[in-house]
Amino acid sequence: MADNNDWRVTITLADPAHAEQARRSFSEHEVEEDVRRRLGRSIAMGAGDSQVFLYAGTENAARDAERVARDVLAQQGIEAEFAVHRWHPIEEEWESPDVAMPRTEADRQAEHERLEKAETAESLATGSAQWEARVEFPSHHEAVALASKLRAEGRTVVRRWRFLVVGANNEDDARELADQIRREAPPDATVSAEHSGVSLPFIPF
Repeated sequence: MADNNDWRVTITLADPAHAEQARRSFSEHEVEEDVRRRLGRSIAMGAGDSQVFLYAGTENAARDAERVARDVLAQQGIEAEFAVHRWHPIEEEWESPDVAMPRTEADRQAEHERLEKAETAESLATGSAQWEARVEFPSHHEAVALASKLRAEGRTVVRRWRFLVVGANNEDDARELADQIRREAPPDATVSAEHSGVSLPFIPF
């Protein structure tokens, strides 16, 4: 999420059939000059099947965008619900403005721990690892050897020729696993920790 789009107005339409009409109404080519001026060029827009999103750099800009959006839709008789959220970069979620941003190292650590617990809970609830360590080896033989070792440790491993993907429950687990693999893999192996792109069973520890 770009730094200047950390605030979002979520407009949930009562009738999804009005989504395209609402989107056009907020387009700078469709709304009247005073609406364009009030929204300003700092407002970005996105849309889903039954929602329109307006992104802004400050809370004031987001509140202004919400007021304009309410006016525009009311004039067209389009019913919708509105909500304003702020992006929390550590938890990587849109939160209510009432949720304070972390200001101290202790606050940041507490928010990070909440994220890790949430990721682990999702891994357990869905049965799929939310993170993974991904490895590319110089040779097929090295990939087979480390895959066997990790499986013997109880890890969930997917191997494709010279590549390994190893499931982890959260970001911290994935980074620790990646560090472990770097210590055991050949120096020219490429190792990374990232969000899971394949469906892997969760790791029950």
